[in-house]
Amino acid sequence: MTVSEKVFDTIVVGGGLVGSAIAWGLAREGEKVALLDEGDIALRASRGNFGLVWVQSKGKNMPEYARWSRRSADLWSGFAEELKEATGISPDYHKPGGLHLLLSEEEREEAKALNKRMSNYYGELSPDTVLMDRKQVEEILPGIGPEVVGASWSPHDGHASPLNLLRALHMANAARGTHYVAEANAREITRDGSGNAVETDKGTFRAAKVILAAGHGNKPLGAQVGLNLPLIPEKGQILVTERTKPFIPMPLHVMRQTEEGTVLLGDSHEDTGYSTESVTSVLTDIARYAVRCLPKLAKLRIVRTWGAVRILTPDGSPIYDQSETHPGVFSVNCHSGVTLAGAHALALAPQLAAGKLDPEFDAFSSRRFDNGTVHIAAH
Repeated sequence: MTVSEKVFDTIVVGGGLVGSAIAWGLAREGEKVALLDEGDIALRASRGNFGLVWVQSKGKNMPEYARWSRRSADLWSGFAEELKEATGISPDYHKPGGLHLLLSEEEREEAKALNKRMSNYYGELSPDTVLMDRKQVEEILPGIGPEVVGASWSPHDGHASPLNLLRALHMANAARGTHYVAEANAREITRDGSGNAVETDKGTFRAAKVILAAGHGNKPLGAQVGLNLPLIPEKGQILVTERTKPFIPMPLHVMRQTEEGTVLLGDSHEDTGYSTESVTSVLTDIARYAVRCLPKLAKLRIVRTWGAVRILTPDGSPIYDQSETHPGVFSVNCHSGVTLAGAHALALAPQLAAGKLDPEFDAFSSRRFDNGTVHIAAH
């Protein structure tokens, strides 16, 4: 490829779920897009994702994030259908609602207070969460453990297959003419006349706009373009059971049954840097908690485990920013690559194509951390 052929409307740095969704959305808007992917060596959260499209409890300290999550969930059905029509690959998206089981009266009171606060503050795009007692939960999920006193349930929650979603996005990008480049680790971003240039292992790519969607790789790249991105690595581990007949009708906050019949168990939060190592003690805690919720899980064999690194910010909410020193350079940072895929593709990408974020995104700027008072969010 000659240098002249490496000029695009927009370059997306990062080939995971966030970058692929944005690239597809940009191509859908008629943009000539290059998708630069570090390749299989990348610390890719997409392949370790649990697969929830989750609304309840998202944004409990930031109304804008709560509404953004709900907006994405509302877009997900059409998003999944369009991907399947374009590629023949279904992201296996289902929206039966989601349950967060409560194992004590204290947890029930905390959930009750949270639901009231979110309903009062977040308006018509609230998660519409309902508090259920034990009997109501048993009607939905027979066989719950004796400690379960109830659950919170949101009709906007669902789940999907992260791997099928990623595959569908890559195929849909190819169908729309997105120029995908593997093993193109982005090293440097510089101004190039009225546009920007991205130096990679596969040469130099030029475009008016550059979208940084490279997970933890955004932090050093952002520093080159005047963006302070305080990203925090947090490991989560997942266990996968053998296949079994469907018995979990909707996703729970710590488990979900896949289209193939396996059950995924998760929800650890570990401060271990960029390690993806599976640790037996943590996996044991995950399994024990899951069995407390649903004792029949104890009869299933565990066939796989893995660890992955979340991309967190100090308050747990996304960062969407535009560089002031490098016009046309944007950064997208979040740990909800599946939940927000619909919004990234169908709501954010059109704004990026236009070259300007709407004022509603001001709340998501990293400038909110400038006073140094924001603390790491609890999960």
